[in-house]
Amino acid sequence: MTTVELLSPYDGRKVGEVSIHHRKQVEEVLERARAVFADRSKWLTIPQRVEILEKFQKLLESNQERLIQQAVAEGGKPFLDTKAELLRAIDGVRIAIRTIPQLLGREIPMNLNEASMRRMAYTFREPVGVVAAISAFNHPINLIIHQVIPAIASGCPVVIKPALTTPLSCLSLVELLYEAGLPKDWCQAVVCTNEDAEFLATDGRVSFLSFIGSAKVGWGLRSKLAPGADCALEHGGVAPVVVEADANLEEAVPLLVKAGFYHAGQVCVSVQRVYAHESLAKKLAEEMALKAGKLVVGDPVNPKTEVGPLISHSECQRVSDWVDEAVKKGAKLLCGGKKISDSCYAPTVLWNPPESVRVSTEEVFGPVVCVYTFEKPAEAVRRANSLPFCFQAAVFTNRIDVAHYYVKHLRATAVMVNDHTAFRVDWMPFGGRMNSGLGLGGIPQSMNHMTFEKMFVLRTFLEDKT
Repeated sequence: MTTVELLSPYDGRKVGEVSIHHRKQVEEVLERARAVFADRSKWLTIPQRVEILEKFQKLLESNQERLIQQAVAEGGKPFLDTKAELLRAIDGVRIAIRTIPQLLGREIPMNLNEASMRRMAYTFREPVGVVAAISAFNHPINLIIHQVIPAIASGCPVVIKPALTTPLSCLSLVELLYEAGLPKDWCQAVVCTNEDAEFLATDGRVSFLSFIGSAKVGWGLRSKLAPGADCALEHGGVAPVVVEADANLEEAVPLLVKAGFYHAGQVCVSVQRVYAHESLAKKLAEEMALKAGKLVVGDPVNPKTEVGPLISHSECQRVSDWVDEAVKKGAKLLCGGKKISDSCYAPTVLWNPPESVRVSTEEVFGPVVCVYTFEKPAEAVRRANSLPFCFQAAVFTNRIDVAHYYVKHLRATAVMVNDHTAFRVDWMPFGGRMNSGLGLGGIPQSMNHMTFEKMFVLRTFLEDKT
């Protein structure tokens, strides 16, 4: 087994090391998961699942400081934001526990015609089988919770493959599940190459794939899934925001700045494109730039830091290249626009970049927000909908009719009114369409997706004429 060092994305110091699983080991992990699900005598009862998850929740609470420090070190998300992530994770376990009794079947009407006489029928939900989960780096605690805990709560064995840049948090969470009493075959972590991750996802023993990552990889895996396997894919977005003429800038600006630069913009629903009415666009952009320019950028361990590093030096350089391209082709730089170090990029606000440059056409996944002007609502909608992404969007307005217009016409799976695009609570449906993904996340939604309806039909021999 090969061992690799893990380095801090901020300063390159060693934060740990991890062993890489090879193909044979991934194969063995899959076989253990298949075998435990095939033997119904080993299935976890609902009381067992609840007891394990309740113990796990308490272990998360008692290990908060260690888990936060570990996630900050390996992922670079600032301390306060990582603390908020861990609190969400704890709440996510609570949501899963509360959802278990809601995984209900339904009565199927009978005795409605001659063929259905003397019969009764109902459905109940059963786990689909082995879940393979491939995760991303940007929320190393909460993404694991969202992919692993619904599987366990639903009664599915799960194999989780964390991002190679942030595996430590995942491994710690799995160990805490074992400490909470979960038999090891019900949740196994593999740290492996992308090639072996593809083998994991597409193996015939897998019934459900949960994937969070790039669209190219996600759609590629979907095309290779085993017959009958289902999936949920969460990819990126470009999070369009429309700010109408009547919007309250005093409320809008802080929300847009927070959602644009949270975790250095490395969030699939980060504010990236803001379409502001021409009557207030320049003022909005300048106020955003003023506030963004005051954000504290640097060491994520420091509780005062608001924007940490990009996940790698190459990502920092990529963002720099994209901004340079936009400025060279006509965008006005209102703040930022430079690397602070090899790992940190200054929060950047661009005014009216050309529609053809990469910050306008692709997901930036960095601390860059673009502000564009528009004159009429139809123009804002057309431009916001011009890219093949469909995830969360937002509109700022004080008029309910205007809000309703944008909610209807913006191409999005969710439209926030007078709030930023990155709003989320963990029981709500969350997911993209088109290039942005397939299916829904959210703890209850995932649990429903990881189970299926099974029908019981009883024919009686006693005639009942009532």
